[in-house]
Amino acid sequence: MKFQKSKVVVIGVGNVGATTAYSIINQGLCEEIVLMDVNKEKAVGETLDMQQAIHFMNRNMVVRAGDYVDCKDADIVIITASAPMPKDSNDRLEMLQPSIHIMKDIVSSVMESGFNGIFIVVSNPVDIMTYLVWKFSGLPASQVIGSGTALDTARLCCSLASMYDLDSKSVHAYILGEHGDSEMVAWSSSTIGGKLLSDVLSDNVERTQNETEESLLEQTKQAGWEIFSRKGNTCYGIAASTTAIVKSILFNENRILPVSVLVNGIYGIENVYLSVPTILNGSGAKETVEIRLDEKEKKALLESATLLKSIYTDLQV
Repeated sequence: MKFQKSKVVVIGVGNVGATTAYSIINQGLCEEIVLMDVNKEKAVGETLDMQQAIHFMNRNMVVRAGDYVDCKDADIVIITASAPMPKDSNDRLEMLQPSIHIMKDIVSSVMESGFNGIFIVVSNPVDIMTYLVWKFSGLPASQVIGSGTALDTARLCCSLASMYDLDSKSVHAYILGEHGDSEMVAWSSSTIGGKLLSDVLSDNVERTQNETEESLLEQTKQAGWEIFSRKGNTCYGIAASTTAIVKSILFNENRILPVSVLVNGIYGIENVYLSVPTILNGSGAKETVEIRLDEKEKKALLESATLLKSIYTDLQV
């Protein structure tokens, strides 16, 4: 008797890729994980380090360095590789053109292996990179998912929870649209303990401390740069959010997360990759959830979609 093994390949084992792999290993989510990097010695070094760490974990796993041929029978391929961030810049779009060539080479090589699993794209600018992976791969859109605003949403929930001394998992709010400056919050449907967030803000003036929806969104947009400017990278949060996506797929959880998927027909948006609440399971992006937005929120989401779609015409692919 032969049991099916779950397998994840991580392409790009810099800070984000290595931390993502370690997070997956620490949670024991699959039988095998393969690390790939243009710097093959780096991939081998990370592999050896993780193999030894498994001695202290609850589940034995196969961890090894590999190559594109290993993608053939993978359930999930995670792409974190991208061009370096331009110096003294916090604009994710500046890295776009160099990253296009990297992404095309990666996806072409993965698909040549016979891969028919699910891509999870983490590379920035993630919405554009996910769109390109979809185009380059030829796979159904349900099998190409970007990490999107899952981490942005967590950051907002953590900020709100801190204000009221709560567990962040008791805060329910979604950031939608681009993972970037045009992202927006679905404030009208946000709740804390079942109570509308707008009511929580107005009923707890002392604890709210003059924070507004606008200031909270701005803090969320800047949260990554606050970390980056101090330590030179962000890795733990994005690794954890990517691991949550992996878990929902491999464990067929049907969990709803705000991830970058092809939006086509809801909110008046046509054929744009951006983040909306999405049901994730073994098939990938099973279904998008169209939550009710007020008119201001609809306008903000459409503006984000329009911005992203305008970039498509300038892509040199």
